[in-house]
Amino acid sequence: MLIVSTAQALHETLAKDATASSRNRTIICVPTMGALHEGHAALVRRARAWAQLNDAAAFVVVTIFVNPTQFNDPADLQRYPRTLDADCTLCESAGADAVLCPSVEEVYPNNAPPKPSDRELPPVATAPKLEDARRPGHFAGVYQVVRRLFELTRCHRAVFGEKDWQQLQLVRAMVHQLNLPVHIDPAPTIRESDGLAMSSRNRFLTPSERAVAPAVYRATQATHNAATPAEAERVMRETLERAGLEVEYAVARDAQSLMPISAAADLNRSTVRLLIAAKLGSVRLIDNAPWG
Repeated sequence: MLIVSTAQALHETLAKDATASSRNRTIICVPTMGALHEGHAALVRRARAWAQLNDAAAFVVVTIFVNPTQFNDPADLQRYPRTLDADCTLCESAGADAVLCPSVEEVYPNNAPPKPSDRELPPVATAPKLEDARRPGHFAGVYQVVRRLFELTRCHRAVFGEKDWQQLQLVRAMVHQLNLPVHIDPAPTIRESDGLAMSSRNRFLTPSERAVAPAVYRATQATHNAATPAEAERVMRETLERAGLEVEYAVARDAQSLMPISAAADLNRSTVRLLIAAKLGSVRLIDNAPWG
């Protein structure tokens, strides 16, 4: 597996590879911020599986870059774990062809696209008042860095996990807005055996908090018999509060726009997404699920 720090080195290697023309070869990008776990490995395996089925010459590149422009709290940026050696080992075992771990200067040279304003962002990044309201500037940073990573890798496909649902919808909207020739492949959330969504933040949970944390997933599952979106929201909030979590939001929203939805009797549940953010001690947990 190739490990490089510049896009030039990545594409020079591709150009030298005699197995396929670099102009026609499918490049699949798996963008990450490192501190990788089994959930990230599943994204890489998904990319490799697509290649095996559709394009044996496809090249799977994982990017590892802790993006400073999406942290509204400098302490969170400093605390974010850096585990590059372990990350590269995981990527190789999952089937990656390369890891691109660029510097800040590589990602944001003087001619890089600036961080967009709220007016320039797709509505899903500013209107729902979910993650956008609680993490000011976060989605502008995500928009900026994903656009750059697509430019650096020159990818044709990109795999994103469904766990960060609002981020996934932003990336989809950005690709449409900028008319980028990149197919976004959403991957299901990978969970622990008790339902807790895998996350780099889970390592900060104490043993007693870890025992409580699956209540986030249970809250989404408790909504099966809810008759309306409002009832589903009430059930989720009650489940979380009984477990002792501090609820930031527990909502049933339109799955694409993430805006509030009607309680019409003929509502199609397949168009609804349940989204939760809650604090457990010092750790902020987010999760989402279809309204089954």
